[in-house]
Amino acid sequence: MTSTVPTEHPKSDPVTNAEKAPENWTTGDETMTGAQASYLKTLSEAAGEPDAYDPQLSKAEASKRIDALQERTGRGG
Repeated sequence: MTSTVPTEHPKSDPVTNAEKAPENWTTGDETMTGAQASYLKTLSEAAGEPDAYDPQLSKAEASKRIDALQERTGRGG
């Protein structure tokens, strides 16, 4: 069961707003992480879209692009 407010057991009962949209991230404008870059490169190659990988993307932009590529490749979830 998911709560709308933190409980005494946050690991087993996460707060519903724990996942924010990338545009609402406080660090969304920072350069994407190494893990994002690696996964984005892998997904762009798998999708046959090498131009989808751009090393200058922000964390938020990379997250959105990863989501889109996951849909096209059937990877992720």
